[in-house]
Amino acid sequence: MPEPLPLSLVRDLKALENSAGRPFASLLLVRRLTNKTASNGNPFLSLEFGDRTGTFSCTVFGDHPQFELLRNLSEGAAVRIEAKMDTFQGRLSPKLARVSVLTEEELNTPGTLENLVEVPPESPETLWAEFNGYIDGIQQPELRTTVRAVFDEIGDAFRQSPAAVSMHHAYRHGLLEHTTHMARAAKALLPIYTEANPDLAMAGILLHDTGKTIEYEGTLVTRRSRRGLLQGHVVLGYQLVRKAGLKAKLDPECLERLEHIILSHQGEPEWGAAVYAATPEAVFVSMVDNLDAKMGMVQRALRQASDADDFSERLPGLSSQLLTRKLVLKTAIEQASVPQLPLL
Repeated sequence: MPEPLPLSLVRDLKALENSAGRPFASLLLVRRLTNKTASNGNPFLSLEFGDRTGTFSCTVFGDHPQFELLRNLSEGAAVRIEAKMDTFQGRLSPKLARVSVLTEEELNTPGTLENLVEVPPESPETLWAEFNGYIDGIQQPELRTTVRAVFDEIGDAFRQSPAAVSMHHAYRHGLLEHTTHMARAAKALLPIYTEANPDLAMAGILLHDTGKTIEYEGTLVTRRSRRGLLQGHVVLGYQLVRKAGLKAKLDPECLERLEHIILSHQGEPEWGAAVYAATPEAVFVSMVDNLDAKMGMVQRALRQASDADDFSERLPGLSSQLLTRKLVLKTAIEQASVPQLPLL
């Protein structure tokens, strides 16, 4: 009986060079599964697998011996695959040989879930403690009460939720990380942009994506819920904020401006905004949101980069590949310690 193949992380597989046909085994989550039909009428599956270090896609045709098993998997299923290395259009796209669904016992083996589920590099507990400090820092009482009421209602979901399905901070606790990073940036930038009311701007940042706690569902893999598909997180967030603001008896004009931040934070209608930002605070929140979303893509790509590659795969949110090779600049002291050759 042959020795079982050692388990490989996605990041390590992508780092391999000249490895076509090389067998490997991995523990992965089924992130996407789409049933399709070829031009000749034959069925095939488009699959995306992933772990905490990255994802890859592959195609399985109807004559594959495990086609029916794969077709009946649900998104979020944890599986062990055996496959051979291959690429398609320059990207990892293995040829599957065997697939088995992990049992509850296998899934609970120490280290398994930690390798399957991506999380932020900072601890969620630390992020949540910092986040609550930003709520407490809002000086206007009714505005602070409004913000606190929303998180009293959605706190557990907010701490767990991703910030997106795939674009940025698309992993467990990603929404908490994204929003806390935005609050850090706002704290540094608000003294520069004094035209924006600092309490209102901070409240808008803390609340801007709260609708995503309703828009997304799923334990191991994220998908959009029924309400998420029918209404979207902008409208869902607006509903949460309006209810809390009315209950807190927030000044009507302040509530209107806070609602406007939620409705406009996506920036452009084609990105999901209900309206364009039309107050200083709304413009500020929209720009900080865009900044952290894009830098979140950068941070994730750098975390998942291998030492063997100079560039990441193409990042749709940046419309480009990212240079992942670290820049090392010598300090003035280091430069001075290097002996200078005399000029001839």
